[in-house]
Amino acid sequence: MTSEQNKDILTMDLRADGDDWRPTPHGRLLAEVLAKNFFAKGKDVLELGGGVGNHTVILLRQGPHSLVVTEIDDALLASTRANVERNRPPGSVIEYRVADWLSTEGSFDLIVTNPPFCVSGKQNRRYYIDSLILDAHHRLRPGGELVFIQSSMADIPKTLRRLDENGFDAEVVERSRGPFRDYYFEDETFMEEIKHVQDGYTVENGTYMETLAVIRGTLRHYAPPAIAHISASKT
Repeated sequence: MTSEQNKDILTMDLRADGDDWRPTPHGRLLAEVLAKNFFAKGKDVLELGGGVGNHTVILLRQGPHSLVVTEIDDALLASTRANVERNRPPGSVIEYRVADWLSTEGSFDLIVTNPPFCVSGKQNRRYYIDSLILDAHHRLRPGGELVFIQSSMADIPKTLRRLDENGFDAEVVERSRGPFRDYYFEDETFMEEIKHVQDGYTVENGTYMETLAVIRGTLRHYAPPAIAHISASKT
């Protein structure tokens, strides 16, 4: 794809207010990677957490077979819908759903998401990353793909190990370094936790820097042995 084509797919009219999440450094990097790689073309796609709809629009512009986008409540989903409808290609196929993370129906070729981390609201800040790795196989077809982004402070090597342990061939598609967001410093427990993550961050000339990584995992085909406690139909 040429730089001009890449610019075209990233150009859109987005509006956000209230509790809407504006595109973050995480979201912008994921958008750039999605725009360059056309992961969604011809596929049945599930996007978890549509936000302001920037990733949703990019996915639709790639010509998926179908796209389901979720948000946690009606108000947030309404914001996603408004932005997508303003920018979507004519004739594109999309379904909007209120759903809590992977608690939705269907079988897909691709799952795309920007999982919450620092402000996940969970005791285990990696909860959404870990649950994605553990449970995405319920929504993915064999050979299906996960594409998501995370910070180095969420331990990229741990994510790659856990993906492998749970049946995925995984790779880092792209990395980008940048300064901390202001709200990181507002949570003292977060700042303490990340001290214990190897290579979680660096301090350069007084500036705290994180690395963002877009990760792609492909679900390996698997059939449980005959003596397994769970049948193949339940995997």
